[in-house]
Amino acid sequence: MPPVQPPRGTHDLIGEEQRRHRFVTDTAREVAARYGFEEWVTPIFEKTEVFARTLGETSDVVTKEMYTFPDRGGDSLTLRPEGTAGVCRALVSNGLTQTLPQRVFYAGPMFRYERPQKGRFRQFHQIGVELLGPTHAIADAEVIACGYDILRALGIADEVRLEINTLGDDESRRAHRAALITYMRDFAHRLSDDSRIRLEKNPLRILDSKDPVDQALVAQAPKITDYLTVYAREYYDNVKVALSECDVAFIENPRIVRGLDYYSHTAFEFVTERLGAQGTVLAGGRYQDLLNQLGGGMSGGVGFAAGIERLAMLLHEERIPNPPRHVSVISPLNTEGPLSENSRLALKITERLRRDNIAVDYSYWSLKRALKRAADADVRVAVILGSEEVAQGAIVVRDLRRREQTTHDEIEDVVTQVRKLLAGGA
Repeated sequence: MPPVQPPRGTHDLIGEEQRRHRFVTDTAREVAARYGFEEWVTPIFEKTEVFARTLGETSDVVTKEMYTFPDRGGDSLTLRPEGTAGVCRALVSNGLTQTLPQRVFYAGPMFRYERPQKGRFRQFHQIGVELLGPTHAIADAEVIACGYDILRALGIADEVRLEINTLGDDESRRAHRAALITYMRDFAHRLSDDSRIRLEKNPLRILDSKDPVDQALVAQAPKITDYLTVYAREYYDNVKVALSECDVAFIENPRIVRGLDYYSHTAFEFVTERLGAQGTVLAGGRYQDLLNQLGGGMSGGVGFAAGIERLAMLLHEERIPNPPRHVSVISPLNTEGPLSENSRLALKITERLRRDNIAVDYSYWSLKRALKRAADADVRVAVILGSEEVAQGAIVVRDLRRREQTTHDEIEDVVTQVRKLLAGGA
């Protein structure tokens, strides 16, 4: 029987890849905490209406990419394709709308049915933040600054650029939409099939098309900045001023749109050239009506999400943590009969070291093979308990880098010597 493979668009996180993944998540969690964001964990599936109602019925996510299924009770459920709608649903469901503002950090798997490619999977992982409640431009700048600080803490801030745009308020978007329809109808015969559908249902989505012909037409299309109301323009100006005060550099890109219906005003992306076509590594924006659609009243929010896989691909080697195996305890095992005295003592020393917060690998190999594996794994110290040595009351502590060793007859002496070696002592 051939080995079973994971489903298309999924992958296992093992070894260095998992260490990269964990480092991204832990770093983001730590930086977000400095901004006052508290971690929430929401279900990986929600009632389908949570996403269909908020993401937009004409969005690609809803029409093409959601994993939706009926459960045995007849309810329609969907594996979460993104994190914002679930966080907002949790705010409403838990009666927290009267406690705004709320600062939320999240991390976990998301699911979208799309063509797998570099840095893009059908089960992927995101970190994100949502600042719920404030409707001021400073909140937008604060969230963007948090994203920048995460990239800086990961050591990749110099390899990305921040691009920002405004989507305006409702009045701005209506005027821009009308101008866009007038312009695009003259070129409808040249648009891709998807964009021809979008022209009738949601023309702003044409701006996000990846089709080369569509992109050439979009380059000459009316810009939202030409249709901003006084309020929308002032809001956008305040965001830019606030970003400057936060020492976050940016460039304006009037073609940035978000692929989900709930966004308004600020939209932003951190982009890199290192990942080819999948260059956006962290993106988000402001949303004004999402909480209201979920029954939470007219409160705004702003947030971002970042793909952990893409961020992990950008990490430099020196940033990737090594496995925390500092000590190897080696004792030849008998395969039959009761546990030998040296095996019992080896297990006791292993647990004593671990309870002293020392990482220990208990070896199940022969002495020669165990020492080779320890050296290959860059283990610093080996504690060796051969049957003859133990019979003589001797426990060997070997410095694998200096190739020096000492013998001891008490467990506490072993612990003391191990600590000295790990600290760099003689």
